[in-house]
Amino acid sequence: MTVAYILVIIISVISLIATLMVAGKGDEGYSKSTKRNITNLALIYAVVIILSIISVAVYIRWFA
Repeated sequence: MTVAYILVIIISVISLIATLMVAGKGDEGYSKSTKRNITNLALIYAVVIILSIISVAVYIRWFA
């Protein structure tokens, strides 16, 4: 099960890095509000990572 935790963390970090790399590439209207968009994306990633960890913990506790 440790492998699953490691995979979730690795995929999350890679996704965050990839998103931040392409965040500045887009139309002019997007680049004007990049800071807000990156903040929103970071919050989304934080929520998804927390929910993923909780989901895995619940699964391990009650279903495994």
